[in-house]
Amino acid sequence: MTDSFTIKQTATTQRVGILGGGTAGATIAIRLAALGLETYVFEKNKSLIDGPPMCHLHAGGNLYREIPDEDCVALLKQCIDILRLYPYTIDVRPTVFAVPTRDEGLPADLLPRLEILTAAYRELIAQDPKNKVLGEPEDYYQLYSHEQLLELSEREQVIVPTTVDEWVIPVAKYLDLNKVKFPLIVVQEYGWNIFRLAASAQLALDGYEHAHVFTDTQVKQVMPVDCENCTNADHHVTKWRIDYQQGASLAAEAQSNSKIESIEVDYLVNACGFRTGVIDDMVGVKVTRMVEFKSSYITHWNDTGGQIPEIIVYGNRGTPQGMAQLTPYPGGYFQIHGMSKFITLFDDGLVASNKDSAQPELPPQYVHYIEDGWDKAPLQARSQQAIDYVADFIPTFHSARTIGNALYGGQQIPGEDDTLRVADVSLYSNIRYARAENVKASSTLIAADQIVDELSELGLIDKDTQANRQRYTHEWAYLAHNDSTSIHAVARDLAKQRSFPVAMAGVNCDINGIHEATLADLNANNDSSTTEM
Repeated sequence: MTDSFTIKQTATTQRVGILGGGTAGATIAIRLAALGLETYVFEKNKSLIDGPPMCHLHAGGNLYREIPDEDCVALLKQCIDILRLYPYTIDVRPTVFAVPTRDEGLPADLLPRLEILTAAYRELIAQDPKNKVLGEPEDYYQLYSHEQLLELSEREQVIVPTTVDEWVIPVAKYLDLNKVKFPLIVVQEYGWNIFRLAASAQLALDGYEHAHVFTDTQVKQVMPVDCENCTNADHHVTKWRIDYQQGASLAAEAQSNSKIESIEVDYLVNACGFRTGVIDDMVGVKVTRMVEFKSSYITHWNDTGGQIPEIIVYGNRGTPQGMAQLTPYPGGYFQIHGMSKFITLFDDGLVASNKDSAQPELPPQYVHYIEDGWDKAPLQARSQQAIDYVADFIPTFHSARTIGNALYGGQQIPGEDDTLRVADVSLYSNIRYARAENVKASSTLIAADQIVDELSELGLIDKDTQANRQRYTHEWAYLAHNDSTSIHAVARDLAKQRSFPVAMAGVNCDINGIHEATLADLNANNDSSTTEM
C-alpha cells in the first residue's frame, strides 16, 4: 500500500452535510471536498458504499431492452465519466447478451441501438481521447453466429483471455446453444466491483483535510436554523442543524447512553438511498417515489476452466422467465441475478410513497434483512433457485454451490415509473437542500456536478477555480497516491468485514485497456499537476 497523503485546501467557512455514505453520498463528498468545502458525511453502516447489489457497469444500458435509446446513451456517458474517477474498481471483461428461444424478441432488434451507442462512444473519444476506456469504438460490440460458436467450442479454452474470441470460447462450450437465438452479442460492458468502489471512496476521502466521515452514525433529526417565512410554502432556509449519534451498531441500551451531537451546515444533501423519504419528511418536502427490495446471490463454481465473461440471458422482468445474469469474480465465485419473483424480485418488494409520507414502507421482513442480514433458510432456498435458473441455460452450472451470502438492499426509484434507470438529483434552492436520486451508481458524479452548479448559484463557492477544472480532466488527487495494490488491500478488508469471500475484492482482469493506457495517462497527469484538488 502506498504512503498516506493529505490534500490541503484553502480554508473556507462553508459547510455541507451529506446524509448517507453510499455511492451517491461518497462521490458527492469527494467532489465537494476537492473544492475545499468543509464536507461532513454521515453513514449508518460501518463503512462507505455498503448498499444494494451492483456488479455491472452499464456502459450503454444494453441490459435493459425496455428503456429508450437516449437513456442508453446517457448511461454510456455517465459510465465513462465515473470509470475515470474510479478506474481501479473495474473488471475489464466483456458481457455476452443472449436472447433465449422462448423470448419473443430477436437479437437483430438490438442492432440499431448498438450502432447508436458505437457512434456516441466514437464522439466521446473525439471530444477527449482519454474517454477511450472501453477499447476501440469498432470493438464496442461484436456478433457471433451459430457456426462461429460451434467452431469456438472445439478450441482449447484460454485461462486468461486476451481477445474477444478467447473470451467467447467458454460461452461456446458451456451455454446450451439450442436454447438461444443467434447471433450472440458481445459488448464491452465491464464488471464493477462494490468492494473496490468502497475502498476507492474511502482512500479518496481520507486524503482531504476538509472531508469528515462519520460511519456507524445515525442521523436523528435535521432542523432549519436560519429560516425566513417558515410558515409559507416558498420559505427560505440558509442553515441546517444535523443531530447525530455515533455507535449506530451498538445494542439499544448502549446506544441510548451515547450522547447526541449536533453540527450546523450551510447546505444539506440527502443521499440516503432508499431511505431518502425519511429526510424529506423531516425537511418538509413532498415527493412521490418508489422503493424496491432486490437481492442477488453469491455462489461458487469450480468448473469454469479459466476466466469467463459475464453472461446475460434476456427475459421479461418480473415473469417466471425473467432475465438471468451470471457475473464472474475471482476464485470461482459468481453473483446471480434472476429477474423473477422467486429469485431477485419479491412479490411485495416494490412499494410506493403516499400522501402522508415521502418514505415508502417496505414490509418489515425486508427491513430486517437489510439491517440484520438474511435468515438462513430463505437465503439458502433462493440461492439454490438462482443456481437452478442459470443451469437451465448453462447445464454444468448445476455443480455450483451456495455459500450462504448475498448482495441485497433497497433501491430508490423517483416518481412512478419502475423502469426508470437514469436519474440524478433534485434541487430545492430556496431551502439549500438537494436530494440525490440515483437509480444507477454511474449517475452519481453528474449529480455531484449539479450540486456544485447550485452551490455556485447560491454564492457558496466559486466555480472558476483550478480545482473545479481538474474534475473535468479527471485529475483526482487520490489516483496520484494510490494504485490497484493499495485499493485491493482495503477492498479485501471490507469484503472480510462484510462476511464475503476475500477473493471477491479482486478483479479477474485489470491489466488490459484501462490500466495500460488510461491509467498511465491519468497518473502522468496527476504526477505533473499540483495536489490542490
